[in-house]
Amino acid sequence: MTIPQITSSKIKAPEDFKFSVLIPTWNNLPHLRLTIGSIIKNSRYRHQIIIHINEGSDGTLDWVKSKNFSYSYSEQNVGVCYAFNAAAALAESDYLLLIDDDNYLLPDWDYYLWEGAQKLGHIYFSLSGTKIEPRKTFNPCVIAPKDFGSTPKNFDEQKLLADYLKFEHADWNGSSWYPLLVHKKIWHLVGGLSTEFTPGMYSDPDFMMKLWQAGVRIFMGVSNSRSYHFISKSVRRVKKNNGRKQFLKKWGMSNSTFRTEYLRMGSPYSGSLSEPENTLNLKMKKLKDAIKLFFTP
Repeated sequence: MTIPQITSSKIKAPEDFKFSVLIPTWNNLPHLRLTIGSIIKNSRYRHQIIIHINEGSDGTLDWVKSKNFSYSYSEQNVGVCYAFNAAAALAESDYLLLIDDDNYLLPDWDYYLWEGAQKLGHIYFSLSGTKIEPRKTFNPCVIAPKDFGSTPKNFDEQKLLADYLKFEHADWNGSSWYPLLVHKKIWHLVGGLSTEFTPGMYSDPDFMMKLWQAGVRIFMGVSNSRSYHFISKSVRRVKKNNGRKQFLKKWGMSNSTFRTEYLRMGSPYSGSLSEPENTLNLKMKKLKDAIKLFFTP
């Protein structure tokens, strides 16, 4: 796949900002406006907002320009890997916050991520906020089902703001979901998102594996940093890469094995993770992965 050239426009970041917030979007202006509105309304700190605009034929490009945000732009959809990487090139903060364009960030979301990062005393971490979703999926890390609307049109913002703190949920292991906070030095150490996964299926677990290989062992989901995720349909508009196969061939194990045995995804947060014990269960999973790999063209 040859991607179109990416252009950019950088606006000076606000004073005393904390994060560079990276948001890729693809003709999804109603969601994007709600996401950015929630950042402005519900953040304790100021942040540098950077949008990557894929195509922008729905008015996104003009709207972003009118709001004077920093942005990168491609005439066609280049996928989330190139989008996040392009936006990250404009980042001025040492802390990169990756987020999809269909999240409503709840009050003090940034305070809890910032405090979590500062308490660690080092930069080898991956911190995720905790998402509230309208329907239950396979993801053990989210609070669901809690339906406050499926689109910006039927979004019940006031009810969400009244209720979101009522849902009990502990900090959890396995940070790999957006919103996701990493230090810029670690981002550059591992080379950002891997563009061979374009348009983006399995680029996030691949990024987590690169962090693991680089020595990151704090993969923490922060319960108090919350957002509402609309579960937008953007991925249904693209021709998907076979990320499951790519991950298996690149790393020699399945994402499922990495997610459950290494990241311990969804289990109560336990601090720095260690290499998994070589139990019979892990041996069987690795054997199964090896057989899959052998028969994968």
